[in-house]
This record gives sequence, C-alpha cells and structure tokens, in this order.
Amino acid sequence: MTTSRYSHPYEPAQLDRIAWKIVEELQQDARLSWAELGRRVGLTTPAVAERVHRLEKLGVIRGFHADISLERLGMPIQIFVRLSMAGPESLVRSFQQQVKTWEEVLECHRVTGSDSFIVKARVVSVEHLESFLDKMGHYGTTSTATVLSSPVLQRTITEKIVDRFHRGK
Repeated sequence: MTTSRYSHPYEPAQLDRIAWKIVEELQQDARLSWAELGRRVGLTTPAVAERVHRLEKLGVIRGFHADISLERLGMPIQIFVRLSMAGPESLVRSFQQQVKTWEEVLECHRVTGSDSFIVKARVVSVEHLESFLDKMGHYGTTSTATVLSSPVLQRTITEKIVDRFHRGK
C-alpha cells in the first residue's frame, strides 16, 4: 500500500461528497464491481476506479476483506483480555514481539490507563482459553471478558457521523 501524503496519521483526508459515497458503499460491500460502484455514485467505471485508487493512496482505504464467521470455522469463543504490566520496557517489547506469534490473537492494542494492552482473541474451548491465559500471564496480570453477543459488529461510518463528531453534537 502506498503511504499517505499527510505528515500526521490523524490528519483527516479532505473528501468530497463522491469520495464519501464511495467509502460508504465499499464499507457495506467491498465486492462491488467498478461498474456497479460507478452507477451508485454517479461516475464512469474508469473514473470510479481512479477515485478508489486515490483513496488507497491517501490511506483512507487500507484494504478489502472478507467478513468470515469464525464461529462457523470452529472458533466459537471470542474474548477480550486486558493485560496490566509492571516491569521494564524490555518486558513490553518482548510481549509485543511474542503476541504477534500467538495465532489466537485477532487484535492487540497498547492502551492508556491502568492496563497496558487489550487483546482480542478467539479460542475453541475453556481449556484452550486457560492455556492462552497462561501464556499471557507470563507478562503480567490478566482480566478476561468473554463475548456473549455483539449488538453492533461493524458500523458503517458516514460523512454525517464524522461531521457530527467534529461539531460535538
């Protein structure tokens, strides 16, 4: 992927109405053909393809992914583990390298507050969960939450939502 021309990763890209419509449509269905996407946003096929490539270069579109049911693949238990670490920076660096090798881990975030990291993972059983927590426990104190249901899985972010956030309403 091409890096953004913006110097700061949190500097918002300036998008026009059509770019926002492209972003919204692709969040709902990234498998749209260029022709169908063009019809939905009012552009020709080559023009919409160029717009999407420009959004990729700006770093707005990071990739195109399939939404896979991990439950249907035999990984029914989703967990969030908070890890609190007290120790030298070398322990943090060691954890950051090790967590990348654990196949259960879907996401790992270094955070502020009393916790050091929040890890999103999938396991297949309570025994698997215990084994996973034992690995994490070598780095600090863990606190685990098991997901029972997910009322919001992935919200489509629209121009109106972002504008509302920036206006504080």
